[in-house]
Amino acid sequence: MEPNMFAHLPLTALRTFESAARLSSFKAAAEDLAVTPTAVSHQIRNLEHWLGVQLFERLPRQVRLTEPGDRLFRSLHGALLDIAQSVDTLRPKPSNTLLTVSTTAAFAALWLVPRLGRFYARYPGISLRLDTQSEVVDLQQDASIDLAIRYSQDGYLDLHGLCLFDERFAVYGAPHQVALAQQQRPTLISVHWRNSKLYADGWQAWCTQAGENWLDGQPQIRSYDEEQYALQAAIAGQGLVLASNILVSQSVASGLLEAYRPEIQVDGAGYSALCVPGRERHPPVRAFFAWLQQESLLAGHPLLARS
Repeated sequence: MEPNMFAHLPLTALRTFESAARLSSFKAAAEDLAVTPTAVSHQIRNLEHWLGVQLFERLPRQVRLTEPGDRLFRSLHGALLDIAQSVDTLRPKPSNTLLTVSTTAAFAALWLVPRLGRFYARYPGISLRLDTQSEVVDLQQDASIDLAIRYSQDGYLDLHGLCLFDERFAVYGAPHQVALAQQQRPTLISVHWRNSKLYADGWQAWCTQAGENWLDGQPQIRSYDEEQYALQAAIAGQGLVLASNILVSQSVASGLLEAYRPEIQVDGAGYSALCVPGRERHPPVRAFFAWLQQESLLAGHPLLARS
């Protein structure tokens, strides 16, 4: 290895490129780096000339990575993240380390928050901030998010993660509503959201398996925008809800809800804990993954490693 091999690396241009690629904008990169857009453009042109390849497609209002640019960004982003984390380990630590987790409002309210006391007891030096905005966060571009817990039937090939749970949907209600449903057709509670087809198909699949005619004619269905609202409606005795066994677990354990014909279940999607490759080595992220694994085992849902 040449002793001066790093002396030739255009470090300023590479750092500028990483910011522009992560933000998909020269203007945003300029704000990120506290320089002018002209300076960013100049650094990118110099880097492209040095490499002999085009890194960006210049579009009217944005820039888009070329294939060589995408390859460079994936390698460079991970390397800079490792450097930043190595430097961070040398700094005096504040009393609390912040960990930012992005997830859905329903998962936060119904599964995560009720269990966080055990996380804080195990890791008192970590302060957790929950980001529950409805838009899906691009972890490759938003460095403020350490880890995301996502609900999807899709895979995430470009992220490091753990498959938390594969869920099942069943019908639940307050005890008196479950008893009443054996005598008369109940009011049905559903969720109307961006993935509402899952609930519509789920009710049909459940009724077909159960041999129930609840959807025939003009069924009485009450819809809510979020799962936590639907579960609260069921707890309040407004009807029976088709719900995820993951999200309903606390309400069932406390006796607020019980399953109606628990042997009838339909497939749902799954929850995964995800981060940018390399970030799983960051101590707070590593601690949170370890805690999730423990909680999954306690709940009877063994975690599956994936990267």
